[in-house]
Amino acid sequence: MNTGSTSDSYKTIRSVSEGIYKEKGSRFVAAAYPVSCEEEIKAILEEVRKKHHGARHNSYAYILGKDGSKWRANDDNEPSGTAGRPILGQIRSHGLSNVLLTVSRYFGGTLLGVSGLTNAYKTAAGNALNNAEIIELAIMEYYEIRFPWQAMNDVMRIIKEESVIQGSHTFDLECTMKVSFRSGSKEKVLDRLSRMDGLSWKFLEVR
Repeated sequence: MNTGSTSDSYKTIRSVSEGIYKEKGSRFVAAAYPVSCEEEIKAILEEVRKKHHGARHNSYAYILGKDGSKWRANDDNEPSGTAGRPILGQIRSHGLSNVLLTVSRYFGGTLLGVSGLTNAYKTAAGNALNNAEIIELAIMEYYEIRFPWQAMNDVMRIIKEESVIQGSHTFDLECTMKVSFRSGSKEKVLDRLSRMDGLSWKFLEVR
């Protein structure tokens, strides 16, 4: 899945957005959330169920991971494939990741049929994403580097020239520093750092 315009970036939404669709008395209330992990998703879903306790169904879908590799679609007892899949399809068609999309259905008394339900969930979900501010975020890699004090000037030059972000640090006879940079710069940055005598690095995380 292509979730961004470059190999080391992905698209997501800046903040919560909402959408609504009405069909034959039923209301489909959608909300899109920027998320980063399944624990966060679980907490949001609990709040959605409380907020929309009068809804007959609270269906949802989400995609996580910079490459969109982790996903789930849930129909919440609607006919199989009529709710979760269309919601998931909207996240994918917008090329997004790290997004949770919920649609709460308030039943209006008239059955919509499989095609009607699918269209309603798809439209409500799409409305929520159309109202969202879509942003592109860089995939950043985080490392801890250790080097002798004498190498300080050379390290700082690499940091400046390669647009490396400097984090927390301890400067002593042996210095430690947390740094981060775009994933696409990894090979070049680590190659330059690895050429320095006495410098070692440890991978921390990517996000």
